[in-house]
Amino acid sequence: MTQQSSYHSPVLLEESIDGLAIHPSGVYVDVTYGGGGHSREILSRLGEDGKLFAFDQDLDALENVIDDPRFVLINQNFRFMKRFLRMYGVKEVDGILADLGVSSHQFDEADRGFSTRFDARLDMRMNQESELDAVRVVNDYDEDDLNRIFKEYGELRIAPRLTRAIIAKRDEGLIETVAQLKEICAPFVPERIQHKMLAQVFQAIRIEVNQEMDVLEEFLVQSKEILKTGGRLSVISYHSLEDRPVKRFMRNGLFHGEPEKDVFGRASVPFKKVGKLIVPTAAQIKENNRARSAKLRIAQRIED
Repeated sequence: MTQQSSYHSPVLLEESIDGLAIHPSGVYVDVTYGGGGHSREILSRLGEDGKLFAFDQDLDALENVIDDPRFVLINQNFRFMKRFLRMYGVKEVDGILADLGVSSHQFDEADRGFSTRFDARLDMRMNQESELDAVRVVNDYDEDDLNRIFKEYGELRIAPRLTRAIIAKRDEGLIETVAQLKEICAPFVPERIQHKMLAQVFQAIRIEVNQEMDVLEEFLVQSKEILKTGGRLSVISYHSLEDRPVKRFMRNGLFHGEPEKDVFGRASVPFKKVGKLIVPTAAQIKENNRARSAKLRIAQRIED
């Protein structure tokens, strides 16, 4: 299997790129490059004067660099989007695409520790050079912090019991493999929903390891700052923790509360929604099972 093919088919490819309403001479950003499927589609719609910047902190993505003078791949977390675009002299762009979550490639690489399907070291780092990995979270976090991440990021009712079981098991030695964590979870996970609940446990740890919710909020704020008036933001999310802040920010530019209104009762908001929520067709899910939970939202930058 080649590096590129191991990333599988891009989710909602046509729909997400259509949502950007690409101008041939525009400047665009793909903040989740992966195998480059979305980026290739953007480039196919750009003219000679167009420009595409892509971000990916995963070293594996560097093996898929597109040889095109209109393309730049930046090996950084997209929470630094604004900073690195400035380094290239870019202060505003015409469109931004984000395909959130873990790539199929990362799930399918056993030694990355993202998947419950393989026994491997608990890693889960999207940036392989990061100091914080899943082993450190499971073994070093105190009871309150473990309980918090399982509740907030895994939305698990078993969070307190699971946390206590992990704390007890740590007294016997280091918990460092997928198999060890699954064994700890087993008494609390009914067999009929085993896959779903284990996925929630792993999701919670992964989100903490990669600071995914903080990164998402920082990215959305920067999107508001660098999108031109009329520019488009196209975001694909895979679970409610991601989708809720995307939906709220596109609606009113905030993550909590409601925007202030002027004396006429009007609120100043940075975006207007474009179209309705888009979800994959049955055929798209059959082609790529990762698409089953995908939600695509599109918004256009308006004047404040």
